[in-house]
Amino acid sequence: MAGGEDAAVYGWPPPGLAQVPTGAVQLSPFDPAGVDLEELQDDGLAEVVLALPAGTIERRYVIAHGLRALRVGGALTALAPKNRGGARLAGELRAFGCEPAENSRRHHKICSCRRPTAVRGLREAIADGGPQIAPRLGLWSQPGVFSWDRLDTGSALLIDAGLSFSGRGADIGCGVGVLAQKALADPAVTGMLLVDFDARAIAAARRNITDSRASFLHADIRQQLPELADLDFAVMNPPFHAGGLRNHALGQEFIAGAAAALRKGGTCRMVANAALPYEVALAEVFSKVVQLGRVAGYKLFEAVK
Repeated sequence: MAGGEDAAVYGWPPPGLAQVPTGAVQLSPFDPAGVDLEELQDDGLAEVVLALPAGTIERRYVIAHGLRALRVGGALTALAPKNRGGARLAGELRAFGCEPAENSRRHHKICSCRRPTAVRGLREAIADGGPQIAPRLGLWSQPGVFSWDRLDTGSALLIDAGLSFSGRGADIGCGVGVLAQKALADPAVTGMLLVDFDARAIAAARRNITDSRASFLHADIRQQLPELADLDFAVMNPPFHAGGLRNHALGQEFIAGAAAALRKGGTCRMVANAALPYEVALAEVFSKVVQLGRVAGYKLFEAVK
């Protein structure tokens, strides 16, 4: 088993499905302390373990970078749930020129192989899954980022309701920066911190927003963040899925984080799926909560601390 100096892992394989080398470098964009896939040296790793995402383009991108970074003969282990890309995993590895051994455990497909001398299609897969201008957005984005190639309905409704603010604020869970970009159109905004747990989103937002009032933070809103304090306003479209499963607690944690970041009298505007019961969570941490509207299966809220 290779040591951490020449081994890497993407994501967090479920216990018992893959053995991660001790000290392996984390490559997930959801680890603020991790290493960017694109920063890996060619042929530098002896071993890589990939807990792969469900999206085809994103998954092939991760596999391609893993193979690029492996030495010839280096060990690759890749796994994914059967119904979230695992069923296609062996075929995708063969398309790159690998000869994977495949097994199934706990609703996952697990493939292992050695990096062949000749690998096909790396450049194309990396280009397809890498940072790019999304035509429908007209902004930098990347497959795997939330709503990466289109404006999602919730954000569109929040924009239509108006994002006029003043003072210092934050876009919490900023994605590629769509909401922050609209908020910064108001000259009364003096500063805007864009926060997201996805390093790819932050990288895209940096390219999309060059306004000197904007700053960027790759971090988890569920942690205590000194940068988020005494703000005049916050805007957010909080996630409600984790690992493909609905998770109401995520939105509740975003609400608590937004309230903690605001000064007394500060305002938060947010959009949420109409089926999600966030009213109680909002009332617990804000002094005043107004539902601005209910449109197309979404609820819009304004909350004052």
